[in-house]
Amino acid sequence: MDYFIRGPLILRTRQIQDEINKGIPKPFNQIIKMNIGDAHAMGQIPITFIRQILASVMYPSLLDSMEFPDDVKMRTREILKACSGSSVGAYSDSAGIEIIRKHVADYIERRDGVSANWKNIYLTGGASNGIRSILRLFINFEAKKKPGILFPLPQYPIYPVSIDDYNMEKLGYYLDESQNWSLNINELDHFVQESKKSCDPKALVVINPGNPTGQVISIDNIKEIIKFAYKEQLFILADEVYQDNIYPDGMEFHSFKKVLHEMGPPYTSMKMASFMSCSKGYMGECGLRGGYIEVLNITPEMEAKLSRNISSTLCPTVIGQIGIYCIANPPRKGEASYELYVNEKSKIIENLKIKAKMTSEAFNKFEGFTCNEVQGSMYAFPRIHLPLKAIEAAKECGQPPDEFYAFKLLERTGICVIPGKAFGQQDGTYHFRSTILPSIDLIQKMINLLEDFNTEFFQEYK
Repeated sequence: MDYFIRGPLILRTRQIQDEINKGIPKPFNQIIKMNIGDAHAMGQIPITFIRQILASVMYPSLLDSMEFPDDVKMRTREILKACSGSSVGAYSDSAGIEIIRKHVADYIERRDGVSANWKNIYLTGGASNGIRSILRLFINFEAKKKPGILFPLPQYPIYPVSIDDYNMEKLGYYLDESQNWSLNINELDHFVQESKKSCDPKALVVINPGNPTGQVISIDNIKEIIKFAYKEQLFILADEVYQDNIYPDGMEFHSFKKVLHEMGPPYTSMKMASFMSCSKGYMGECGLRGGYIEVLNITPEMEAKLSRNISSTLCPTVIGQIGIYCIANPPRKGEASYELYVNEKSKIIENLKIKAKMTSEAFNKFEGFTCNEVQGSMYAFPRIHLPLKAIEAAKECGQPPDEFYAFKLLERTGICVIPGKAFGQQDGTYHFRSTILPSIDLIQKMINLLEDFNTEFFQEYK
């Protein structure tokens, strides 16, 4: 997390931007930010329906104008009626506004074809806060062995950081890059048995689609994971915030809840929490900080502890809750906002689909690069097979080799990526994470610059 936010590469990126602003000559005229999954910062246009809802709940006088369509006004009135004092400036219940939780339950039912109880829905200040609330359930200072939390490597840094914060054991398991970042159950089983010597494994985190790895977990792999978690009595944390970001033709997102129910007893009794956010997908509303948790089969004791965890922050941001409302209760066919909403949503996903393909295909053509297909989420995670001379030069500079490569790339081209070391990677392998969010033209510019740089780099260090 430290590296992500204010590590040396990010600090240098900001310095370079300041130097460009001051007119200091560079071999490039702009920073190309390939390092962050912030859709609107990268130029994505907001969905009109979402912004009309946000505008009208903040300024209800708009309900008297002809600016917004009737379906937006209807939803605005529903939201305001559910708010204390009919104002989004009032606190909500700690678990979130009841009508929004009910719409989320309906949304999950439509997605999975499986019933959802709105009382199992907790609205949160972004998925990150929800994840931390669930992880806190496993804190046990009186246990003889620390609770252990399994999470994938490469990973999103909130998991190891939070596990450290809560004095639990970090159990990072490696995904199989050679099999498109799938989870190898045999290797996971061996890892868990070894881990039991020093801790008590309690929960298993899965990120689907993957961040930073960009894979979509197959339904067969999901079934294997569920069976393993059942055997080991592991609580499943399903991080599914990128569920709308699926790109290959014919590929579908399968939620862990849906697959678990399709498998039937005894798996339907398993304890699980899933997470969703309005920050990703076609919405990209990172700044709203809206998310939700759905919990399944938790004990009354766990439910009470979760309620305490959530109530300690009073309530999630109401504007973020409304972001989730817009996802859960979008325009329906026949409503005034429907056609524009569908067109805008489809355009965003199709644009991401094009950029996902062009990015991974380009990387696979570069000398020393291999890159799995970007099937989902918003990132590519290519592997760089660095020459020995470059690895030795990095050691002389006191830098990890992938960071050495990323610094050279930044200084010569203005392209900012995140080295694989920030996410965890197997020893002897080197990667970086690149987002696919910038415009198609900017992605193509990045590809051209990176190709030229990489050719020169390998020539220099071969």
